[in-house]
Formats: sequence, C-alpha cells, structure tokens
Amino acid sequence: MPRNAAASDGKRGRFSKRDCRQLYEMLLSAIPSSVLLIDEDWYILSANRNFLEKARRSAEETIGRKLSEVFPETILSEIDLERKIREVFKTNEPVQGERIAYRAPGIPLRIYYYSIIPVVRRGITELMMLLLEDVTEQIQLSKEVHQVESHLASVVESASDIVVSTDPEGRIISWNRAAEAATGYQLADVVNRLLHEFFAPEHQGAAADTFEKLKSLEPPAQPEWNLMSKDGQHVPVAWVCSKMKDETGKVEGIVAVGRDLTERHKLEAQVLQSQRLVALGVMAGGIAHEIRNPLSVSSAAAQFLLQEDTASEFVKECAQKIHAGIQRASLIIENLLRFARPSPLRELERVNLGAVVKDTVALAANGARLHKISLKVTIPDEPIVVLGNACLLQQMIMNFVLNALKAMPRGGVLEITLGRNGEKALLRIRDTGCGVPAESLDKIFDPFYTTSPVGDGVGLGLSLCYSIIKQHFGAIEVESTEHQGSTFTIHLPLS
Repeated sequence: MPRNAAASDGKRGRFSKRDCRQLYEMLLSAIPSSVLLIDEDWYILSANRNFLEKARRSAEETIGRKLSEVFPETILSEIDLERKIREVFKTNEPVQGERIAYRAPGIPLRIYYYSIIPVVRRGITELMMLLLEDVTEQIQLSKEVHQVESHLASVVESASDIVVSTDPEGRIISWNRAAEAATGYQLADVVNRLLHEFFAPEHQGAAADTFEKLKSLEPPAQPEWNLMSKDGQHVPVAWVCSKMKDETGKVEGIVAVGRDLTERHKLEAQVLQSQRLVALGVMAGGIAHEIRNPLSVSSAAAQFLLQEDTASEFVKECAQKIHAGIQRASLIIENLLRFARPSPLRELERVNLGAVVKDTVALAANGARLHKISLKVTIPDEPIVVLGNACLLQQMIMNFVLNALKAMPRGGVLEITLGRNGEKALLRIRDTGCGVPAESLDKIFDPFYTTSPVGDGVGLGLSLCYSIIKQHFGAIEVESTEHQGSTFTIHLPLS
C-alpha cells in the first residue's frame, strides 16, 4: 500500500475502510498457516488463502458457513473443538498446541497443530481466531528419521562384529551385543569409561595413542588389540577405527568395529601345524641327503681309527673329521627342530632375516636339486633385523619356496633376494614357473582357495603366509603372468 494512499474525510495518513479491508486480506494471504475467524455462533467470518487451498474449498463455500459445515462432525467431536471454542469465549484464554487430523474430500490426510486465539475488545471476546499449522511433512520426516534410526540401531545390535562408538576423548557411548558377548560387560558397566581401558595391558598404550591421533590423522590399518573379558581372558580382536565428523568436519566421535579372531586363531594354529608337517615331509629327502654326507665321512674316519697301524697324525685328522661331521649333522637337526617346534605368536624378538633365509634355503636346497631347479640367493653381508618370530618367518618363507618348487615341476629358476628399502626389509621371491591366471590373482591369499590339482594342497599355504606377514606388521605384493612365473615381494618393518 503506498504511503500517500487516498484517505477518507480528505485527511492524509488515514486508511479508508476499503483500504483497511484490502490490507487485512493481504496480511491473511501472506500468513503461511491456515487462519479462520469465527464468531460466537460458530459462523466463519473469514478464511485465508492458505486454508482454502489446503481444504480445496472456495471462499463462497466457506465464509458465512457454520464450522460444522466445513469440518466433518467426527473431527469436531473427536477433539471436542466446539467446547474448547466456548471456553475461549468465556475465559478469554487461548488454547495452544493441540493436534488435529483433517482430511478434506479428495485429498490425503493432513496433520495440523491448532491454536484457538481470542479476539478481545474491552475485556470481552468478540471473535475467535482458529490458527492451523500444517505439520504433515515434519511428522512424516520425523517418522522416517525414527525408522532410519531404529533400522541402524537394529543393524548395529544384530551385527556379529563388535561395534563401539566413543566421544572424541575415547569414552564409550554405545556398546553392541557382540561386544557384550565377547567380554561379558554390559553397556551400563562400560558407558563413559575410556575404551582403551578394556584392552590387554600390552595394547592399552597403542590404542590410547591411536585414539588421540585420530583427531587429526587417518586411522591405522586394522590393528590387533586384545580385549580383556570380565573373567580376565584375552579376546584377540582385529579393529577398524573411523572418525565421526559433524557438518563442519570437526571430529565428534570414533567408531571402532572389531572382529573376534578367537576361532580364526584356533584354525590358523591347526593349519600351521598341518602345513608344518607337510613341509617336513617334503624336506625329509633333502635332510636325509644332508645328514648322510657328514655321517659317511664320520663313518669312514672311524673305520680308519680301528686299524692298528694308523699313524698318530692320521688319527688326529680322522678325529677332526668325525667332530666336524657330528657338528654338521647337529646343525642340520637344530635347524629342523627350530622349524618344526611351534612358538607362541606373542613371542617377538629381534630376528636376523638374512640368517632365517639362509637356514630355510639350506633345508630346501636338496628338493630344488631333485626338481632340477637353479637356486639364486642374494643376501647382503650386513644383518637385516626385524622384530618378529623366527619360526613363523621361516614357516612363511618355506611356504613360498615350496609353492615355487611345485610351480616348476620340469625345472626352472628360483631367485630369493633380500635387501632394504628405506625403513623396510625387502624380501623378493621370484620363480619361472606356471604362474597364476589373471582372474585368480586377487584370490590366492583367500583361505582354501587353490589352483593346484585335487589332492595336491588345500589352499591354506599362502593364506597363512599373508596372516604371518600381517602379524609382523608387513605387506605383500604379487606379480604373476601365466606360463611365465610369479614374483612375491614382502615388506617388513626394520627393528
């Protein structure tokens, strides 16, 4: 409305009744809620555009009609609207925040929150304003959000993996059923406590450091931290930790998903023993050959000693040969026992990887000769030391060597190279065997997957190698071309 609109009685600055009526209708039309003006006899005096559009009624079908002609009787009686309006006229007190469901003919059900506001003049309510706020979309959205939240909660609770959420400081917020089953602790026992307190003592420091670094750095790749159960048992768990961020990118919590490795470790222990026996069988021929040589020399020397006319210098020489032969046989047997004797996974020590490679190659050398395979071994003079378990590392290398021998039944070349690459030890094992088909390359480390003929393996050797490498915080790369050979490159952190 222009400021200098025409005015009644020739005075500027005052609106005429017509102007006021137009302004009133403009204001009503601009209100995003539905508005009805009702008199004491229940007649509708005014209805804004929002109500008419929502109810799909014309002004002629609404204004001047009684409330019962516009709203179905069932709705009026259900919410007792007429009584509430009567009370507003009597008390001059508004009614706010009530809920009503309204379905006009031919349109879907709509949900409103309504208020009854008295229009008071000189202390008397002359008219009543019925204000209806359409909240159908909000309620529907709230239901959908609730359904999504319930679904997500059900997924987390039904998951077989341990799922724990914490605040940015690592204090536990949620703790699913799998976590309860693994540890014996209920949510009430752990809520608001630091998650790393429930890890084994030797892992608490690493876990606490990781949670602290998660605020600014990317999480580590699947660390294994043992949980402590309520009865004091160690539960081996592989974890994946992720940051929860708000819309600004600020870290507001951590989600830790853990997989209980108890059964997997039991299976791996059984399979390790089985693989060790298989490897021992393959090595038996080579070991017999290696021991036969020093025993033959010792036996011949002993026979010379039995002769009466043996010179004293020759006796001394024979004795030295017998002693050297016994030492050689003892060394072979010691290496064999070191390979065959199982060791707990938690026994980690500084290991000279070069010595482990030499011992392993010595055990497999005769098998390579029998298969007409040329062994080329390159090991630096300086020690390459890693933190690990010598027996497991030897088991891992032996499995790769045995696989290479099987891949070259008609002979070939097996190259084993040990070196350094920055802060990593680099062990490369290359053969000129049958290779791996391209479609199988991404499956060779899967348990029980094998490309060998039936009865020639169960497909666990490479899976165990992968597990041992991961236990030593290492990584492995493989390149293979069918009918040309394979190259396995193992990276282990230096100690």
